[in-house]
Order: sequence, then structure tokens, then C-alpha cells
Amino acid sequence: MTVDAGGFQHLTWDALAAQRLAEGVERKMVTGQKLMACRLRFAPGTVTAVHRHPHEQMTLVLQGRVRFTIEGNQRIAAAGDVLHFASNVEHGATMLDEEVVLVDIFTPIREDFLSR
Repeated sequence: MTVDAGGFQHLTWDALAAQRLAEGVERKMVTGQKLMACRLRFAPGTVTAVHRHPHEQMTLVLQGRVRFTIEGNQRIAAAGDVLHFASNVEHGATMLDEEVVLVDIFTPIREDFLSR
């Protein structure tokens, strides 16, 4: 469901189209004017490359366990955890023994995600 009235949206994740980014990786996105939320599903064992970007990022772990590599250090996060990555902090992730569901929130919007 979506309602857009003067800058307001009401959406459900289930109603949004999923993008298959790679084997075992799916993303759904909601964007505002300066903020973006992405819900990602990862198969167990999926590895995301270590990277950095100018966007500030919050990651909410909804399901599963993830080993994050942050500026060369490792940290395990599990359902209920929230991580904050300041602009240009190097990070990557390895999904552990079960499907992982994350919500990544970015500001400003990841224009590179919209072009895919």
C-alpha cells in the first residue's frame, strides 16, 4: 500500500518489488528526498566486499547473525542490534549460519543504488 499526500508515504515491504543483486542477495528500497531505507535478505555465507562511501549509514539487524569487518576490526551483530557507520568508514560483512535480514538507512540517498 502506498499513500502519498503532501510528503507522506505509507508502504509495506511486502508490496515493494525486490531487486536480485546477486545469488542469495535481494534488496527492496524506499526513498525520500534526503533519506533512503533498504531492506536486504542474504543467504547464509554471503560475503559483501569491504567498501566505504560518503553516505552516513545505520544498519538494523532484523534476523540472523553477521560478522562485520569495520576499519579492519571484526564484530558480530545479531537480531536486535543497530550499527552506525559514519561517512567513509570502511566496512564489509559475512553472513553466518542462517538467512540474514538487514535494514540499511542512508543519508544522503545512494544515487548509485537508484541507477541499477
